[in-house]
Amino acid sequence: MNQFLKTSVFLMSSALLLGSCSDENTPNEEEKKEPIESDAKYIGQAVGNFKAEEWLPGGELGTTENVSSNCYEDETPAVTNQGFTARFNQGDLMASTPYTLSNEPYKGWGPCASRRACEYCHAGGYAHGHSRNDFKPVMGNGYIVSVYHPDAPGSNNGEPIDQLTTFTMTMADSPFLPQLNPDKVTITWKDVTSMPSGLAMRFPDGEAFSLHYPEVSIPQDAFNADPQPTNYAVRLIASCNFQGLGLIDALSNEDIEAQYKTESEHVELNPEFWDNNAKKLKDEAYAEDAFGKKFVKRFNYDLLEGCLQNDVALWDELNILRSDIKHICSTPAWAKAMSENKDVIDKVMAEGKNPSSRLHPYYYDGTREGIKEALAYLLSPDDNVNLYDNKYYKFKPEMTDDQYHSFIVWHRGIAVPRARNLNNPSVQRGKELFMSMGCTNCHKQSWTTGPDNYGRSKIIEGKDLPHYPGQKIYPYSDFIQHKLDMINDIHGSWCRTTPLWGRGLSLINSGAEDRLHDARARNEVEAIMWHCYSKNSQAYNTAVKFYNLPKADRDAVVMFLRSI
Repeated sequence: MNQFLKTSVFLMSSALLLGSCSDENTPNEEEKKEPIESDAKYIGQAVGNFKAEEWLPGGELGTTENVSSNCYEDETPAVTNQGFTARFNQGDLMASTPYTLSNEPYKGWGPCASRRACEYCHAGGYAHGHSRNDFKPVMGNGYIVSVYHPDAPGSNNGEPIDQLTTFTMTMADSPFLPQLNPDKVTITWKDVTSMPSGLAMRFPDGEAFSLHYPEVSIPQDAFNADPQPTNYAVRLIASCNFQGLGLIDALSNEDIEAQYKTESEHVELNPEFWDNNAKKLKDEAYAEDAFGKKFVKRFNYDLLEGCLQNDVALWDELNILRSDIKHICSTPAWAKAMSENKDVIDKVMAEGKNPSSRLHPYYYDGTREGIKEALAYLLSPDDNVNLYDNKYYKFKPEMTDDQYHSFIVWHRGIAVPRARNLNNPSVQRGKELFMSMGCTNCHKQSWTTGPDNYGRSKIIEGKDLPHYPGQKIYPYSDFIQHKLDMINDIHGSWCRTTPLWGRGLSLINSGAEDRLHDARARNEVEAIMWHCYSKNSQAYNTAVKFYNLPKADRDAVVMFLRSI
């Protein structure tokens, strides 16, 4: 008999026996509760305080009806209806298949890399990263590190060091060494014993909660670079989930600009992007596509990008060469260290003369000085490097333009799961509280996508992509950074408001439901309580309202968050 069935039968039998032995046959508390009604007959209808359209948080073109354990990987109806399914599937394989040095079609990995495939970081159907105790580049570990020179003692902000790429490269093809040795990175999880806001670590009704956060240390000799960094601090960053990226990309500049202006009337915004005196976005708030078209930055915790088609994944994570980028992803300090590394030069001298050797590109004239010169040029990230036309070795793109087109179709085509259980009174109560407490001041409930005049890279100029014009969507994010002021946080405590759509299905898709930028929150309650860890948090007054709710209402808010 199936073990689950055995357990179920045992539990049912035990309940019957306990019931028959009771003196009064009084139903217990669980038996008193009304059974949860299925949402099947309500889908697509207005119910309680939910509009009919809220069942489709990604709109008609961006929502999958699938809410099972594989829904995070679904294509949008736009992909299906607009004839992109074959390309989507090809792009999905490109993101999930481990790359090798030379096996077609997933070839070209290295010489240094962050992981073997996109799904190594974004495991569980491209879900949010999980909390970990180590930094090993294995499937399911989505951590990268932010290493920076603190702008003041103990600061969580400062200029990034020059020795690491954005997506920390912890792997390399021998004899090369990774930019950072992952075995020397130490992650220690610290328990919070008290909050500087003065709130107790238990709710007024007595229910306790716990918080923890990571501390990261990296010794100087973990950096394979010349020079090695000095005076640096380290923070963790977990991978983001991919659902609905095409819909976010379809939001208009004008609507995001208007949201900044509205919010700036009530709260300070990140001065890196917003002029709080002139009340307007700075140039730094915009990113340009390959043809100079500007887009308000909206992606990632630190608002790195504003145009999804600027994405250089596979190149900046796996170093897969493509036609529009003519150098590898590395750092000058790493390239210098590798070009002067005796073991690397010895290995190239010993094996590189053979044209079939993977080290042949670096052999050049076979002399130590010639090999050093070739390594310094071919491993450099300098924009003046041209791997396809130089005197040392003429590489070829490892990804075709057609393959990259498919990759972007996939990236822009991942659906948002439909909402669940909106007919449930507790979910409706949770929404009422979420709105009344002021959570939507930052977790903006809905947007309408613009005409979706998406940006382009040179590779996909003139090529079609999944298109999402005029969609009413419910991401529950303003795509603006706010300050939470948590211990050991990052980027001056400024972090983009995370979209909440579909996150309630994280556990069944990925096996975890960690939240926040470094996956420090193990569930929704912890995530909310980090919002009132400090009175300097811009969400403090809202989160305190949650803190003071009775348990039934706190549970209702959690049910709501797991349903949208």
